Amino acid sequence: MSRRRAPRHDRPGPERRLLVNARRRLTVQVAGAISVVLVLVGAIVYCFMAHEQGAGARRELSAAVRSAPVAHPPPCLWLYEQRGGAVQSSPGAPATLPVRAELERVARGGEPRATEVEVAGHAYLVRTERRGDAVVQAAMDLRYQAAERSRLLRTLAFAEIAGLLAALLVGQVISRRAISPLGEALARQRRFAADVSHELRTPLTRLNTRAQLLARRMRGGTDPILLIDEMDQLVRGSRQLGEVVEDLLQSARFNQLRRPFGPVDLAALAAELAVADNARAQARGVTIEVRCDGSGDHVVRGVESALRRVISALLDNALGHTRPGGHIWVTLTGDADVVQLTVRDDGAGLDPADTERLFTRFVGGGFGLGLALVREVVHGHDGTITADGRPGAGAVFTIRLPAETSGSPAEPEPDAPPAREPAWGTHQRPLPG
Repeated sequence: MSRRRAPRHDRPGPERRLLVNARRRLTVQVAGAISVVLVLVGAIVYCFMAHEQGAGARRELSAAVRSAPVAHPPPCLWLYEQRGGAVQSSPGAPATLPVRAELERVARGGEPRATEVEVAGHAYLVRTERRGDAVVQAAMDLRYQAAERSRLLRTLAFAEIAGLLAALLVGQVISRRAISPLGEALARQRRFAADVSHELRTPLTRLNTRAQLLARRMRGGTDPILLIDEMDQLVRGSRQLGEVVEDLLQSARFNQLRRPFGPVDLAALAAELAVADNARAQARGVTIEVRCDGSGDHVVRGVESALRRVISALLDNALGHTRPGGHIWVTLTGDADVVQLTVRDDGAGLDPADTERLFTRFVGGGFGLGLALVREVVHGHDGTITADGRPGAGAVFTIRLPAETSGSPAEPEPDAPPAREPAWGTHQRPLPG
């Protein structure tokens, strides 16, 4: 959560590339399936049309051969009548017809039949049968049916191309919707891991520093009676660390977990955390000072463990950017409506133009994560948080929370186990996938 660097966005990682590849494969598969269906439908339509064309042509030829006059045949048909040795044809009939072999076959008593023949480069469907004492042959030029089928093929090809484009679009939409839950699950997993890393880092660092100082003093021969307070701080810190771990486990088990709000004394929390971070601050040569305006209590309504980690994150942020010999001031003011908590330091400062970016969550590098979580919790408590400062002149973080009007916070029992609130209060954090 550096205040001195502009946020940087990581390049797409392997998970992102995996999602993109999966979406592409799904798009191609959906588009391919739709295209295959379109091809099958087109083939069925074409075969059905060709079958109906042939059946219709045979019906027309059969009807024309049996009853149509040679001089006035049905449209698109020609008739030839052989009587004796002479053949009479319809007006405009092709000179390359009739098919005399068929006429002679039927004249000798052969069965009527329809056949496709090719004469002079043209395909015809002819039917020959006996009508009374004459043999009649009907002919149909098949080029018109071939032209219709060709037009149908072009139409189907155009429809297939349009359908393929539509299938790609549909496949893209379907793949996005299908992959979206996986992407959200991976994002929740990354976010959960980042939250775990951030929430455990500060209490572990605090415990490690205090344990090192305690071990050093014990090796130096300090009377153990004088280290009781230090041991109590170490026990309290380990208990709070267990509380954080329990919160993380609770948030991992449940999709949504809310805990009831109660009165929380921000002044008491600030004093407690200042003492807890005092060892770490002394190790860095930094002084932490808590100031209260003395105009009444500083009680808000919220989740104590979440607000404790809000103040802890702000102190950790200030410690990380304050030089040796520097100071951190935690100031609390309040009235009947609002309690204000300010964490100010005289450290590296920040660029006012980057104040909004400080509260943006990022993946990679750890920049902005803690302050992003702080703002989420503050907003979950119907409060606001602002940042101000100048490069090299320190930074100020100000939190304003609605004041509790129903009374003071209840005193916890000395041996009561810590309450289990979800990590970072009422903020509904996505679960890991």
